[in-house]
Amino acid sequence: MRKMMVIGAFLLMLCSCSSEIDITGHANREPMIFPDYKGVTVPCNIAPLDFEVSSDEEWTLKIEAGDKVHYLSADNGLFTFGRRFWKKLLEENRGSSMTFTLYFRGEDGWNACNPFEINVAQEEIDPYLVYRLIPPGYSLWNEMGIYQRDLTSFDENAIYRNTQGRGNCVNCHSFRDRDPEDMLFHMRSELAGTYIFRDGAKEKLDTKTEETISPLVYPYWHTTGRYVAFSVNKTNQTLHVKDRNQIEVFDEASDVVVYDVKNHEIVTADLLSGDSWFETFPTFSPDGRSLYFCTSPAAGPMPDRFKEARYSLCRVDFNPQDCSFGTKVDTLYNALTDGGSVSFPRISPDGKMLVFALSGYGNFSIWHKDSDLYSVNLETRDISCMTPINSDDVESYHSWSSDSRWLAFSSRRDDGLYTKPYFAYVDSDGNAHKPFLLPQRNPKKYYDSQMYAYNIPELVSGKVEFKGSEIADFARNEKAVKLKYNLK
Repeated sequence: MRKMMVIGAFLLMLCSCSSEIDITGHANREPMIFPDYKGVTVPCNIAPLDFEVSSDEEWTLKIEAGDKVHYLSADNGLFTFGRRFWKKLLEENRGSSMTFTLYFRGEDGWNACNPFEINVAQEEIDPYLVYRLIPPGYSLWNEMGIYQRDLTSFDENAIYRNTQGRGNCVNCHSFRDRDPEDMLFHMRSELAGTYIFRDGAKEKLDTKTEETISPLVYPYWHTTGRYVAFSVNKTNQTLHVKDRNQIEVFDEASDVVVYDVKNHEIVTADLLSGDSWFETFPTFSPDGRSLYFCTSPAAGPMPDRFKEARYSLCRVDFNPQDCSFGTKVDTLYNALTDGGSVSFPRISPDGKMLVFALSGYGNFSIWHKDSDLYSVNLETRDISCMTPINSDDVESYHSWSSDSRWLAFSSRRDDGLYTKPYFAYVDSDGNAHKPFLLPQRNPKKYYDSQMYAYNIPELVSGKVEFKGSEIADFARNEKAVKLKYNLK
């Protein structure tokens, strides 16, 4: 009996995907779907792109893929794809495109909307995305956590929730070359410290020294794992009464340092620290020989002059043999002459392209509605606006895939309040393609009811196996290691 039920279910699935319909007309109508997957390029291992039609009619979908045609009926406007069917569909159309045509039932029968394509890239995407889920508040929080999502399915699980500790803030998760075994993040307030997991060992660090203005903040790993570049920031914020940007986060002082993991030492130089300049958002090059960062002349009393802070994109040599720095700073984007302000520089693993967020002023672009993503060709140093992936609202934090073909980034394009993770294909010529929203089962219902913002989307090459309960026990019981300071 059970065998007969399985066979029956299988036959039903085949029918739902292969039953033809009689077409009576063409409506010359653009279908309104959520998420907008029309014309996107997706990885060949992405989870099913379920979507919903914004209309009350009865709908059917026709998929033309290679020499095969599939039909699928909607459930109250919602199209869901079986995982096995979707996986096979992507495998069979890897490196090509599929044509999707939506049909609605009118008084005279089935009418076709204008078709659209979904392109399937040859390249896979790293299978996991790690992010923080946090309410989009301004100064207080109740629950937050660092989560991971399997991009090949809809599976999500928490790496660490602050309710497992003492309700403290957790932030700035970072990975060495997208390796899930080499990770760090900060805890603030209760159980404060920087927590580093590397080579199977874990450490709790007290990163505030007498010489630095704050504990360590924005991180970026050196490819060897021996060093992590950080900023140290004296940060404040204010709310706008009349401004399209609801909140202003600004630095009153900031420096760049490098943490020597082996020697438990913070290292910096005069070119990276001092009272007359703000330095922040450090990033190592993939070969480990350069350190990129953002810098602005100290703007004066804050918040009165926050709009005068404009950050340029700079680079300095780095020697990993002795953790020393070059004596000359190279400027790739000069905010003082070119306008705008740079934040979050990130270099593709192949070393060919750097992407940064550019907004009108300041360095906290996640709250600036004019923030867009720009790219730098590191061979020619040409700078281009990544128009295909930008919108009328915030595009900000971003991370690269291991093969340099995919860019994950945060955007507020849907409602202007909640950041959501988007993905864009970047081809071998450096051209960005139309991005797509992180797939969800029943996506409209999910995103309409999701009251948390996605923060710091980081692509990772595998699943993070650290247990939240183990992290909480370690945080409560381990004494933090004090760091040394070295000005070279």
